[in-house]
Amino acid sequence: MNRRLLLPGLALAAMGARPLAAQQGSVDAAAVRRAEAYLNGMVSLQARFLQIDHRGRSVEGRAAILRPTRMRFDYDPPEPVLLVASGGQVMLLDRELAQPSIAPANATPLGLLLRDPVRFSGDVAVLGTDRAGGFLRITLARAGALAEGRLTLVFEEDPMQLRQWAVLDAQARETRVTLTDIDTQTRPNPALFDFNDPRFLEREGIRPR
Repeated sequence: MNRRLLLPGLALAAMGARPLAAQQGSVDAAAVRRAEAYLNGMVSLQARFLQIDHRGRSVEGRAAILRPTRMRFDYDPPEPVLLVASGGQVMLLDRELAQPSIAPANATPLGLLLRDPVRFSGDVAVLGTDRAGGFLRITLARAGALAEGRLTLVFEEDPMQLRQWAVLDAQARETRVTLTDIDTQTRPNPALFDFNDPRFLEREGIRPR
């Protein structure tokens, strides 16, 4: 798989020639507040993930979240990609090339989950909520820029647990990430997220070129 295809799961594409229509549905305010409370109360989460892009191509890996500001996505071989969010930044590392690139976390849709506290209001617009089969879906966008793309969070409701998110970019291309084998009891090592530490790449077994 082209490594660039991995990115939409965490970063929205730039606005294209045919922007999304800014349609909005009904919003269950109580459900939105419950989802906010769940995310703000989350300490950590580790899981397997399956990412499927708009062409049906899939990759798998392991995800780790250490609230409030840290996430890590290790893609399974043969994909040599590592994504880490920490301290308001997101790092993409190609393990084969040993070349990291860094962007602001607020430039990615999952930056919404890295805020402290999480608030689906103000500069975040809730486009709609719906329920089906025991799951709650909340669709979000950046307020005032609805045509740029959307993020839909999917929660299992009883008990509440984040199970999936889907990013729809400005060209209406969707990337969906589903979490399985979720562990919220084991706290990940904070060093796994500290890519600003000069020893980070050494701990990953990588020597910068």
